[in-house]
Amino acid sequence: MMGDLFLGINILLVSFVISLGLTKWWISIAKKNDLVGKDMNKFNGKGVAEAGGIAVVTSIVLGILFYIFIKTFFLKSLSNLDNILVLTTTLLLAGFIGFIDDVLGWKKGLKQWQKALMTLPIAIPLMVLNVGQHIMNIPFFGEINLGFIYPLLLIPIAMLGTTNGFNILAGYNGLEAGLGIIVFSFFGVASLNSGNFWLAVIAGIIVMSLFGFIIYNKNPAKVFPGDSLTYPLGALVGVFAILGNMEKLAVFVFIPFIVEGILKARSRLKAENFGIPKKDGSLDSRYDKNYSLTHVAIRTIRAVKGKATEKDVVHLIWAFELVLVVIALVWII
Repeated sequence: MMGDLFLGINILLVSFVISLGLTKWWISIAKKNDLVGKDMNKFNGKGVAEAGGIAVVTSIVLGILFYIFIKTFFLKSLSNLDNILVLTTTLLLAGFIGFIDDVLGWKKGLKQWQKALMTLPIAIPLMVLNVGQHIMNIPFFGEINLGFIYPLLLIPIAMLGTTNGFNILAGYNGLEAGLGIIVFSFFGVASLNSGNFWLAVIAGIIVMSLFGFIIYNKNPAKVFPGDSLTYPLGALVGVFAILGNMEKLAVFVFIPFIVEGILKARSRLKAENFGIPKKDGSLDSRYDKNYSLTHVAIRTIRAVKGKATEKDVVHLIWAFELVLVVIALVWII
């Protein structure tokens, strides 16, 4: 057990260092190639490096490959190797599609539903290997074996939902990376609790890679995550739910993103998450109604403090997610 713990700590440290270095390198590369965007929640916001998620995805993949190397060469274990490779393939596919969207999506003027359909191929690795638990306990019907319905219908629907769900709650410095840290820290604990040590290690790799990234992404951000990060994180939520048989827990901790989807639907997915930045660094509401959790946060904070800053909005949404995670932990432990 001590050996496993020592192994896990070293893998996590390697992931953090790689992410930190790659993110710094990517910032310079993106700026040199004019891959920058305006910080919309800043008054006269400067250009910030975009598509920084590519550094995180690369860090996670290298961390996973290091883990596989240790397992195969030193621990002489091939256990769960197929599941690890499915997870890695899904991550790479989501990162590739997200990066293409970051680079070309806005130039081509893709509509939201078109961008959503672009993520469908992300489910293919899970579908072709027929992973997951096909027997589900459905209220009033009991246990039902869903057979081919599970891999060919339910998995694509789930992956479409998680991938795009994580993507729509975004646009504030540190928001996406912080939510990812909270969610995958929970998945790590839940995986340990269920005896899935390999899945807990990968959750740790994801968390430490995000910590390396958020150092440059926190307010004031030097790099934006882009779809290069939000698509992979959303896809990984679906993968963890399926491979770890944690579908119910995943739905529960995904509540903020579900609420975000409902609010966005009120505007037919046209409303933006941003506030209206003022000279004093505070944010005003952009719309008369709430079309995002960020809009709810701005109004709530202004009602309590008199004015809302970008940091306040991010911290409140993080707190909402953290409360859900604590409830989920009490539920499973």
